[in-house]
Amino acid sequence: MNIKKPVSVRRKEGKRGSGSYEMDMCNGPLLGKIIMFAVPLMLSGILQLLFNAADIVVAGRFAGNEALAAVGSTGSLINLLINVFIGLSIGTNVLVAQYYGAKRDKDVSETIHTAILTSLICGTVLIVIGISLAKIMLIWMGTPDDVLDQATLYMRIYFVGMPVMMLYNFGSAVLRAVGDTRRPLYFLLLAGAVNVVLNLFFVIVFDMGVAGVAVATVISQAISAILVLRCLMKSEGCLKVHWKNLKIHKHKLLRMIRIGVPAGMQGAIFSISNVLIQSSINSFGSLTMAGNTAASNIEGFVYNAMNAFHQTALSFTSQNLGGGKPERIKRVALLCQVLVFAVGFVMGMGAYLLGNQLLHIYSTDAQVISFGLQRMRIICTTYFFCGMMDTMVGVLRGLGYSIMPMLVSLMGSCVLRIVWVFTIFAWNPTLFVLYLSYPISWVLTWSAHVVCYFAEKKKWDRKPDLLMSPQDH
Repeated sequence: MNIKKPVSVRRKEGKRGSGSYEMDMCNGPLLGKIIMFAVPLMLSGILQLLFNAADIVVAGRFAGNEALAAVGSTGSLINLLINVFIGLSIGTNVLVAQYYGAKRDKDVSETIHTAILTSLICGTVLIVIGISLAKIMLIWMGTPDDVLDQATLYMRIYFVGMPVMMLYNFGSAVLRAVGDTRRPLYFLLLAGAVNVVLNLFFVIVFDMGVAGVAVATVISQAISAILVLRCLMKSEGCLKVHWKNLKIHKHKLLRMIRIGVPAGMQGAIFSISNVLIQSSINSFGSLTMAGNTAASNIEGFVYNAMNAFHQTALSFTSQNLGGGKPERIKRVALLCQVLVFAVGFVMGMGAYLLGNQLLHIYSTDAQVISFGLQRMRIICTTYFFCGMMDTMVGVLRGLGYSIMPMLVSLMGSCVLRIVWVFTIFAWNPTLFVLYLSYPISWVLTWSAHVVCYFAEKKKWDRKPDLLMSPQDH
């Protein structure tokens, strides 16, 4: 089924970038392009996670179990506070990819300049929120007294770096939208190396503890953000950023909000349930917290590898939607599901089987390792369901459906996990029962997303014009 695009959509509105890093997702074999796009994203995600991994390893090995627990216990709370804003970068990705696929270069440029300015505003707002609310929210989470002060200090310093973190996320979303996943990888490689060196320097040489860990992370994030911004400023055609053109284009911002805020709310919804689960884990004491922190950090490498296919599905679906290629969208969905299952199964099982050795990197305490293995036994062996769930969300968002996957995720993950904690876990308060809530929620939510996708697919099989102007449901 081919959709003929109207002349107004096909018209080229300006000189397009001609860099070799861009990718035409609307023509040619899909499998090879999907892999070429996804592999740098996998490596980028793993490198980005190394920022936090370096923090946790250095804290655990050189500053003690309390520092390890302090750094790790902030993760779910940080994600809760920033996810809505990160969602806007997803809206940027979808919007740029759709306009780029439709060859609407003026709209691409206006979206990019709106996104860059928006990222700096969001980052400034997050500084205020993070610094002012850090301690009280950690108290609400039931963070133990022996961890509270260090966790608060880490969060406050971390949030000082929010403008550069937002700038990197929005800028790299623009590059992904046009098929460039290699340069963000190079930038993160450099920033990651700086982060590791500064971690060791601040903690071992200056004995700064969690403060040194946080400062190193902020500096490394600033480096990656500056490099992405420089890349866009030196680009050609519609991708080029001009300081004088930075302004909020109302229509573009509203579209970014329409797509991105539900995506961000979905991330926040997951974070709310994770904060609740983290609070339950906190009740088991600092050793359990340390083991959970180490295990979840290892799992993060698997998640980031799988998340590459969420971003791949998002960009490929969006470009092919703009280009009017529904048959390619169907194949993108199928290929990404198969690939994310393979990656998630192999890496998840591998992480579990090597769990004892991997946990030793974070701590040599036998109890910490034992608690970490309890988590990995359940999470790692079923983690591919999480990847398949997220990849289906990427397809739906690429089609322009943001509210629908948010509502499905609200019921399938957040509500289910909250109910689980206050019923099943309350009746049998063990770590096994608590961790079991994750795979059950992944399977149910993935199944619901698949049903939604096929329901929408039937609609645009009958009425192809629906693909030209998808609406939120």
